[in-house]
Amino acid sequence: MPALLCYVKPNQKPGFHDWSAAQYEELQLHAIAILASVAPLLLDKYLSCQANTLLLMFLEWCIGQDPFFGQGNSFHGTGGRGNKLAQMRCSLRVLRSVVSLYDDAVNLNLCDQGAISQLLDILKYAADKSKEKEDAILLEIQADILFILSALCENDLHRKELFSYEGVDILIPFIQMDPKRLYSGLGHNCLLFSALDCLWSCVIGCYIAEDYFLEKRGIFLLLDLLALKQKNLCNIILGILVEFCDNPKTTSHISTWRGEKDQTAANLLIELWRQEELELGVKRDRYGRIADVKRPIASSFQKQQEVIPMPANCPSFAIMEISENIRAKLYSLLCKLGFENLPGLSAKDFVTLAIIRRYIDFKVGEVWSELCAELKEEFRPVTSDEEALKVISEVSENTGRMVVALQTEVLESQHHQEIQEEEKTYTKIQAIHKQREMANKSWENFLTRTSKYEALKKAKRIQEKSIEASRSKLKTQNGTVHSTDIKGLSTTIGSGRLVTVESTPSQLIGGPLAVTDLALRKPSVCEGALKKIKRIKTLDSVKKDSVPVE
Repeated sequence: MPALLCYVKPNQKPGFHDWSAAQYEELQLHAIAILASVAPLLLDKYLSCQANTLLLMFLEWCIGQDPFFGQGNSFHGTGGRGNKLAQMRCSLRVLRSVVSLYDDAVNLNLCDQGAISQLLDILKYAADKSKEKEDAILLEIQADILFILSALCENDLHRKELFSYEGVDILIPFIQMDPKRLYSGLGHNCLLFSALDCLWSCVIGCYIAEDYFLEKRGIFLLLDLLALKQKNLCNIILGILVEFCDNPKTTSHISTWRGEKDQTAANLLIELWRQEELELGVKRDRYGRIADVKRPIASSFQKQQEVIPMPANCPSFAIMEISENIRAKLYSLLCKLGFENLPGLSAKDFVTLAIIRRYIDFKVGEVWSELCAELKEEFRPVTSDEEALKVISEVSENTGRMVVALQTEVLESQHHQEIQEEEKTYTKIQAIHKQREMANKSWENFLTRTSKYEALKKAKRIQEKSIEASRSKLKTQNGTVHSTDIKGLSTTIGSGRLVTVESTPSQLIGGPLAVTDLALRKPSVCEGALKKIKRIKTLDSVKKDSVPVE
């Protein structure tokens, strides 16, 4: 161990015992790589030689400004030409291998020397370098640092407080990563998973760090990632969100979030539930209702399993199934949000929500069903026990029937609402057509009055009768009676103080500006004469106003 640790220091001279700088660098990198494999097996010797101190000092040199140009000739020096990245990567691998043992003495020794703050500085340095040029080595370095920080801060409130502000500021850009980079092949997917693991271990459980993460809109970023619906990301993100909901401020952030097309968080979670059940092969009818009331949430694989008696301390398949899919996390998260007054849900979502709400009851029914099957495989229960098991089974089935009835009620209500909306739409269309018909009929009556004298006289008689009927039957003394007729009037409409002139509708003649090219019209003789006179007058006025130039 001491022989390997003697290489964990910068090469101060161009040569070392007649070795060139390139040869020494290759030997150094080999020694550190061996240390990463040996150190976890010799922890006592590792601590007695103060290996953590040497590694932290060596890492400090790696990010320093000292002039050093790595040769990058060996396998371990790949990507390290002209920089110190190869040394940094190998040193971090040693720390990662030791910290992954979760030995309290090693982790305490690191934290007492300010490893958390130093690792955050190195992480920031690597992130800045990665912005200049993305490289697989830089991504690996960042992922290793995030893992080391996760191991150091997990289950330790004081260390989480040391991580809080500076660490959250560094984590946010990782969570904002462009999803397209996950398929680049350089290691962005590993980096994102390391960042999410670091968030879970270093932030959750510390209210200072949690509140600062919420202020940075971190919950919105997590939901944006969840909205991608990538199977490998959903499980860890849902776990983080469930843990975050212990903070009372989190639920308001989740409820406020909106995705594409104004999607709400509740709608997103229900869509993920349907997607998960589709992959598990859970039986549903075409409307999304429960198809099997006896086993309403059982997957196709679960139904194929034979009854195998298990020891009492061994979990059954119904229990193991909880950890193998995301339905339990979705249920927990919706419980935190509440099942009432969830915005942005359709009738189909409410049908699915009725199943989610009874998830625990259905899961308890599955466990009792397995218990009954195992009992019948081994022996016959006594009468009282058999009756009790029968009642328990009926309770589970009745719960399934009750949910089906609720789902049917929701669908019928939606169907009734759709019919009402359809009727309103048709009523509106009928009113529009009726209005158009009345307008057309009024126009036809107007044309009839203006083209047929008999029709005009008939309309006049109807008008006079209407006027006469509208007059008061009681005759007033000394009252003046005004005539409704104006003598000598040649109009074909009812007369009054104000006259509205109605012409042929614009849709029939093309509008008042339909004929705009006046040159196409043949002018009359009078128009031609007038234009000629105007042209002569214009020329005379120009001649009078002009001034001769000598």
